Order: sequence, then C-alpha cells, then structure tokens
Amino acid sequence: MNSVWVVEDDLDMQQAVKLMLTMMGYSVHFHNNARSAAKHLLEGAVPDLILLDIMMPEVTGIDFLEFLRRRSDYKHIPVVMLSAESTDVQVDEAMSLGADGFVFKPVTFEELEGAIQGAFAAHGVDPHQLK
Repeated sequence: MNSVWVVEDDLDMQQAVKLMLTMMGYSVHFHNNARSAAKHLLEGAVPDLILLDIMMPEVTGIDFLEFLRRRSDYKHIPVVMLSAESTDVQVDEAMSLGADGFVFKPVTFEELEGAIQGAFAAHGVDPHQLK
C-alpha cells in the first residue's frame, strides 16, 4: 500500500484528507509540522508521496520543499502542495522548486486524486503498481 505523508497543521484538514486518501487506498501518516517530517526522513523513513501545506509555523512548506529537492535521497519523492491562501507567486515558487502539483483548500476528492496521479506520473511511477 502506498504511504502518503500529510504535512499539515490544521486538524480538520488532516481528517478530510485522511478520509479521501483512505478511500483512494493509501496508507496515511501525519506530521503537524515540517520539522517532524524532516526528522522522520533523516531517521530513514521515506514515503511514496508527500502532501505539503505551504503555510505552517516555524518552517514553511516552501522551506521544506527546498530541503527535499536539495537532497538526492529525497528528490524522487513526489510532492503535492496544499494551500488555502496562495498567490500566483507562491504557486510559481513551489513549482520552480520542484513541486509536482498544487491543490487549493478546500480540497475535493477529484482534485486531490488528479494531483496525486499527476505527481506520480511526473516521477514515472504508476500509482496502481504501488498499491
């Protein structure tokens, strides 16, 4: 089963995304902040995909994305950005740093599923083969 990390500080959003991801057949693990996710990565845990909120306290999603893309061990992980309040500048910055997709909150099932499939495809992965 594909492992998806949701790096999101909003508990209501976590629950909504968990329901959708579970319906899609993914195993879901939450991190309330980017530091927690980075710590798990550095300890050797690696997800198949990361859903990453842009606006988080201390370390932003953009900062964490930059961390991921600068390290060869993590460049292969597809990343879909989540945001409630994004500007074109934030979207452009995230995409230029290597985000594989972008979904605006509130997230719909169809939008999330499409973004995930697109992110896996960008890395040459068929998500159906991973399940």
